[in-house]
Amino acid sequence: MAETTKTKKDVYIEAVGRRKTASARVRITKATKDSYVINKRSEEEYFPTEKLRAVIKKPLEIAEAKENFSVSAIIKGGGISAQADALAMGIARALVKHDEETKTPIKKAGLLTRDARMKERRKFGLKKARKAPQFSKR
Repeated sequence: MAETTKTKKDVYIEAVGRRKTASARVRITKATKDSYVINKRSEEEYFPTEKLRAVIKKPLEIAEAKENFSVSAIIKGGGISAQADALAMGIARALVKHDEETKTPIKKAGLLTRDARMKERRKFGLKKARKAPQFSKR
């Protein structure tokens, strides 16, 4: 699935995180300070609210990573909240690959479990997944 790969300069760890229809391919690299590049944009530019930025930083805080990591990700699909959750899951999986000891606290926080809730499909004869057309007696 994901593996450690050598590039010209660094070694990075790659992982995938998913939530609803959002999918995030994440690469973490040891760096001098924490930095995030998401779809070639900064974290402040991509995630406008502080709440979403806190979601993506949660795995590094829980793992109490002694080294700093540079995170680069490509995210596709879903809405902005689902994308943040998918990115957090990808970072968590990459951290576990980097250091197996971080698995227990990250798993307790629920960051390794995929939230599989999806939108229910629309059925024929109905207006939405379960909403029926208005009943008319005559």
